[in-house]
Amino acid sequence: MGAYILKRILLMIPTLVGIMLMTFAVIQFVPGGPIERIIAQVQGTDTDATGRISGNTGNEAGGNQDQGAGATGASPANLKYRGAQGLDPEFIKSLEKQFGFDKPAHERFFMMLKNYLTFDFGESYFRDRSVISLIVEKMPVSISLGLWLTLITYAVSVPLGIRKAVRDGSTFDIWTSAVIIVGYAIPSFIFAIMLIVLFAGGSYYSLFPLRGLTSDNFEQLSLLGKIGDYAWHLALPLIAMGISGFATMTLLTKNSFLDEIRKQYVVTARAKGLSERKVLYNHVFRNAMLLVISGFPGAFLGAFFSGSLLIETIFSLDGLGYLTYTAAINRDYPIVFANLYIFTLVGLVVALISDLTYTWIDPRIDFESRDV
Repeated sequence: MGAYILKRILLMIPTLVGIMLMTFAVIQFVPGGPIERIIAQVQGTDTDATGRISGNTGNEAGGNQDQGAGATGASPANLKYRGAQGLDPEFIKSLEKQFGFDKPAHERFFMMLKNYLTFDFGESYFRDRSVISLIVEKMPVSISLGLWLTLITYAVSVPLGIRKAVRDGSTFDIWTSAVIIVGYAIPSFIFAIMLIVLFAGGSYYSLFPLRGLTSDNFEQLSLLGKIGDYAWHLALPLIAMGISGFATMTLLTKNSFLDEIRKQYVVTARAKGLSERKVLYNHVFRNAMLLVISGFPGAFLGAFFSGSLLIETIFSLDGLGYLTYTAAINRDYPIVFANLYIFTLVGLVVALISDLTYTWIDPRIDFESRDV
């Protein structure tokens, strides 16, 4: 197993570099860029991610950029565009040098990789703060949504799916299937709005808070009070995000168990006089859960990152999803590349952990004897 883990870790390096390289190459041909945005701000024609006219000056928007800030961005050839006409060419050149665009693209890319090896992501183009401090600041929201959603989804869906498989075709199976299919059909953002209208002071009840991860007086609360306040704020966002995840995981668990229950070894185990509980959990469970576990990386990453963008926006939870979205719209490339690097790295690690969990559930699986 040690050799397999080492192979997977070594394969992470070219995978990570390849993803960063492809994204970096695409960025070179994307219209617009941070310098173009600064020029538009100087001319008073820039709009931010919300479509409002931004009145920042070039010095304010530029901030203090060095290191990783110059590692990304549009090609210098794209910076001499018609919007720069009428501005001092020396001003344009100073901006190129400030952002590092006076260097060749390959040099900027390798500089970015070198910095990223030590998690040095440089400075944000427009926030005048280090990228890592912004990520750390937004991380609690994404961790809360992703971790708790994944744990709750598995804790509810796996037992429910097993029960539905055991009672396949019963009244319980039929009505629970109807409920989860309806839940799956409702988009999460529509369900989130409905929850706000019903329970967060929209038109009916004001039982849950509308925004934030904690209350203003969170620090003055007792330990139990902090836990309760934290859960109180997360209740509606987790319900809204999990409504479709419950359906997917429950039906996946049910179908996996049904496939195993109908196999010959289960018939043989029952014929030997084993109780239904022993047959289910000593034999069927180990085989059926393999397919369920294979979906864990995607479920975790979807909840942790991309799946939370709309929910973060609706419930005013400022997490990594919203940070990355606004950075992409505003051409704040250090934030975009840093989040891509972290997302990819976490995804590769979680996929490896998923494979190791296979061997824990079923020791008969030997990845080390196979080609990676």
